[in-house]
Amino acid sequence: MDTARIAALLEPFLEQALPQSQLDQISTYINLLQRWNVRINLTAIRHEEEIVTRHFGESFFLARHLFPAVAKHCHPERSEGSSGGATGVLARPPSTGNWQLPTGHCPPRVLDIGSGAGFPALPLKLWAPHIHLTLIESNHKKAVFLREVARALTLTNINVLTGRAQALAPSLTSQADVVTLRAVERLETVLPQAVTLLAPKGTIALLITTPQVRQVLTLTSLKWQGQINVPKSHSRVLLIGCKA
Repeated sequence: MDTARIAALLEPFLEQALPQSQLDQISTYINLLQRWNVRINLTAIRHEEEIVTRHFGESFFLARHLFPAVAKHCHPERSEGSSGGATGVLARPPSTGNWQLPTGHCPPRVLDIGSGAGFPALPLKLWAPHIHLTLIESNHKKAVFLREVARALTLTNINVLTGRAQALAPSLTSQADVVTLRAVERLETVLPQAVTLLAPKGTIALLITTPQVRQVLTLTSLKWQGQINVPKSHSRVLLIGCKA
């Protein structure tokens, strides 16, 4: 896919354009996704432009809120504004750097549960290459695809585990500084498990629908920031919480 068109489609989700090298990686990723989608059902979205907005756009939107300092390091004159809060949720303060990651681990340990076709985890890795990324995917064929994408994009410090989070938890060597979840169907099962994999003062980031927000607030005792509406969507929101 033409990288200039990719950049234009991603514009509503970002504060500044991605470098050409990352746009080239996204183009390669889309080509792989389209080829593999013929054999296994990675995503129901088949149109390339919709893949960019729905998958990559949403993922980079999460990435820039989790790691705003990455963008500010390159563009210190840019800063994020504040977002409004939702009923029952703390209002989100203006970003002043990497406020979600007070644990100080370097590199930050990020765990993505139910990775599927790799969103938001792999775009997050493109955005913040310094992170140590672990992807958990129970479907063997999808896990093979994730490894192929990581190889094709020459991503390092990345690990793909095949299995369910609950079964793999005992084998994880450390808790995560960040846990990400997207398109979660069984929140009542998955979310409490995700919290157990989170380090003290760690961060969890959810890409969910507006009706799911109330359920999230009842399932955990995390300190939730105000919901952030995803651009180009009427119902998708980003919800970020911190563990005590």
